[in-house]
Amino acid sequence: MNIKSQKDFFSGLMFMGVGVAFAWGASTYTVGTGARMGPGYFPLALGALLAVLGSIITFKALVVETVDGEKVGKIAWKPLFFIIMANLVFGAMIGGLPSIGLPPLGLILGIYALTCIASLAGDEFKLKEVIALGTVLAFFSYLAFIVLLKLQFPVWPAFLVTA
Repeated sequence: MNIKSQKDFFSGLMFMGVGVAFAWGASTYTVGTGARMGPGYFPLALGALLAVLGSIITFKALVVETVDGEKVGKIAWKPLFFIIMANLVFGAMIGGLPSIGLPPLGLILGIYALTCIASLAGDEFKLKEVIALGTVLAFFSYLAFIVLLKLQFPVWPAFLVTA
């Protein structure tokens, strides 16, 4: 069969792969029922939905004719690197890295670092806009996760908090 849209074909395969991986990972948890959902219910449902969506996109890529075949362009390495790095740094700042002696630096500093690093993925960097975005994200994250959901993780670095 002839691929009519490379972009859709490979996107569909990616969605199917991620969906199957999520569903498979969720199979080790208790799924429960719709009325009493277990910890595996949402990842299983999301994985199945993603796999179905991927199969629809892949099928469309094989059937629907496109003008130029929608070729896959070159990989954008800079955005890929900075977005992944931003998430890794955020995770390290929230939980710390005891193996190298890095204590948890908290939610607020983690969000500012995430915002600054992720903004480097774009073509232009405006410090005032990045600081403003970081402030808004930090405020609403604090409100949502700490105040409303009452999650227990460090908000500020341990050396700033007096016990």
